Amino acid sequence: MKQDTIELSKQVEQEIKPLLEKVDKICEENSQKVLRAFQECKLQEAHLNSSTGYGIDEIGRNKIEEIYSHIFKAEDALVRSQLISGTHALAVTLSALLRPEDTMLSITGEPYDTLQTVIGIGKEKSKSSLKEFNIHYEQIDLIENEFNTSKIQERLKKQDIKLVEIQRSRGYSTRKSLTIEKIEKVIQAIREVNKKVIIMVDNCYGEFVQDKEPIEIGADIAVGSLMKNLGAGIATSGAYIVGNKDLIELCAERLTSPGIGKEIGPSLNQNSLFIKGLFFAPSVVASSVKTAIFASRMLQKLGYQVDPQYDEIRADIVQTIHLATEENLVKFCQGIQMGSPIDSDVIPYPGDMGGYNDKVIMAAGTFTQGSTIELSCDGPIREPYIAYMQGGLTYEYGKLGILKAIEHMQN
Repeated sequence: MKQDTIELSKQVEQEIKPLLEKVDKICEENSQKVLRAFQECKLQEAHLNSSTGYGIDEIGRNKIEEIYSHIFKAEDALVRSQLISGTHALAVTLSALLRPEDTMLSITGEPYDTLQTVIGIGKEKSKSSLKEFNIHYEQIDLIENEFNTSKIQERLKKQDIKLVEIQRSRGYSTRKSLTIEKIEKVIQAIREVNKKVIIMVDNCYGEFVQDKEPIEIGADIAVGSLMKNLGAGIATSGAYIVGNKDLIELCAERLTSPGIGKEIGPSLNQNSLFIKGLFFAPSVVASSVKTAIFASRMLQKLGYQVDPQYDEIRADIVQTIHLATEENLVKFCQGIQMGSPIDSDVIPYPGDMGGYNDKVIMAAGTFTQGSTIELSCDGPIREPYIAYMQGGLTYEYGKLGILKAIEHMQN
């Protein structure tokens, strides 16, 4: 590694030290929240055991869902290994809550690529999309990274929207991710004109980055993946849905079958991993945020446009780096792969992926396939060639991965 890069990294670490201390404070608050939930819900060793077969009324799985409800301040929760990904959990939720001729409204503009296919608005078409079942979709774009509150209120006054969708993270877009404070304000504005509409938050990448979660600021339902923040790189599958009890019941019946709902679902040796992942999640999320802050300042000093900038308030663990050319994007991702603990000798290249409109390059030498809370980086091969970096199980490993990516790109 070039000596000037090493010296620059030392300067950056001194510069960001006060910011890392703020991250530690949030980590401590969220750790207290998790520990209190474990204690007040009376988690016992017996709850770490798992079931097979039908998993009828399994005590460990039920206890985990009780703990999730406690942490999120929700009435109920669905936390299952049978939910394969965040997109799957979102698809289950939307399919459960929307009926033919219902209308959903996205107030954060165009959703993430894979969710576009679920809805039926993307280039990739599916005969199983919501659109195929005559479920209607509308969207209101953000204006300079702010909710268009007046337009949202005007549309909702008609009282014909069934569900409002808020995507907390940016996805593969250039907009900023949304802080919990901004989401709280728009939820208050929605309730001023419409008391009944279901407010759903796509919470992926946002859990434990701040000290509050969507349900406690007024959302009806929130969805996320255990391959991201709350799995902490320990959970090897799964996703969660938390919210109002009647809505969770509908989601459970969509996941399993009507009349059965949450009663079945074997945990298949995941209970211990789910609990450990949740226990470590505040610390691992803090490491990911620290890694993002370091990457932001390093790449900014090297002349690249970054978002968020290193000293901005963080809403999620995602860091974007505008790399200007396809070559830079590919090399940076390849460098992240080289800095990984697993498959460091594998060289990723752009390729077609289901649910995405453009070729995508993905780098992730992770212990669990697709675990984006571990250091990973990806991006669609389209202008302005943005790398979407996230994760870092520890800050130290994250920093080393960033330096390796910079070295490979410079060489």
